[in-house]
Amino acid sequence: MTCEELAAAYAEPTRHYHNLAHIEDCLAKLALVDGLSVRERKILTEAIWWHDVVYEPTRSDNEERSACLAEQHVHDDVRREVGRLIRLTKTHEVRPDDRLGAILISIDLSILGAVPARYDAYAAAIRQEFIHVSDADYRSGRASVLRHFAARPVIYPDAGFARTYDRKARDNLARELASLG
Repeated sequence: MTCEELAAAYAEPTRHYHNLAHIEDCLAKLALVDGLSVRERKILTEAIWWHDVVYEPTRSDNEERSACLAEQHVHDDVRREVGRLIRLTKTHEVRPDDRLGAILISIDLSILGAVPARYDAYAAAIRQEFIHVSDADYRSGRASVLRHFAARPVIYPDAGFARTYDRKARDNLARELASLG
């Protein structure tokens, strides 16, 4: 898969949030992370680029399919680690000793701690990606996902991201949950 094909995957018209802007935002967040080696930064950059390359809202295996594609296309020296990190985005759960996993998951979830207007645009974009789901089913399913994140003692496994985004994320989650009824 060429760089152009990778970018094209993120430009599919059904993608309202999981698109190139999401990747660019994640890469911008990565650029702010201090203390990474060149290899760690390379691994995280590849994981960000590939983590949502397959995104079909009607399927439950997008992360696995994205990881497999990444493992077919990234350099041998980082292939296994990139695939492992992508697979973490299915549950957003990370072991306490998994520094790179904590950073990737925190970057991926950083939108939850955005300013309210940006968060609302994100929530509306997610709804558009799930337009095939009835309003009642969407509200129920979305509320379940949001309650899951809100119930976590730590939304962001990376301490720096937690300090920056946790309070805002909890406020956004509560606000969206209230709007879902």
